[in-house]
Amino acid sequence: MARPASALRGHILESALQLFATRGYEGTSLHDIATTVGCSKASLLYHFTSKEAILTELLTPAGEGLAALDARLLDLDGRAATEAAVTGYVDLAMRFRREIKILFEDIPGMTTHPALGSIPGTVDRLLDAFAGRSKAARDVVAAYMVLGAVFVTGASDVDVPDQELRDELVRGALRTLAPASRTSAPAPAPAQDSDSDSD
Repeated sequence: MARPASALRGHILESALQLFATRGYEGTSLHDIATTVGCSKASLLYHFTSKEAILTELLTPAGEGLAALDARLLDLDGRAATEAAVTGYVDLAMRFRREIKILFEDIPGMTTHPALGSIPGTVDRLLDAFAGRSKAARDVVAAYMVLGAVFVTGASDVDVPDQELRDELVRGALRTLAPASRTSAPAPAPAQDSDSDSD
């Protein structure tokens, strides 16, 4: 018995997402997707004109989510911007973990994919919100650390239940972004000059 068209389309997307996340976009063929789904390549091409069309449909919700977060952050400043940016970004990372794995495979190529919108501008505004709109070096560096750490963790197979992982990501990010007066970490020691030796 044939599956309804919408069910087959959904199964194609789910299978492609799983294959792209485990084998990489470049390492997955249309034949691989069709075989996993249990349909012919012709049936797959009836629903999607190309592998790129499948990728676009898979990445569009993540791009829309990032754009919505960007819009929510526009009028926030200070700690409110930081907290909203962290929770929103972590929630996106948790929701789109497999898509992040696909992005992680080819960051320069994937982050310019049309389905993701204007990633560089959005990332700059997200970093600004993480930093609480501060230009202080400590806040800017901490913002970059959070951006990278959440992205890498989202792309990893961390053996922690999703809700606990989300909570720890938010807690760790907010701790990293806490104002210097509220953190107990000592200032880092000056860098050692590589040319100097101990006597």
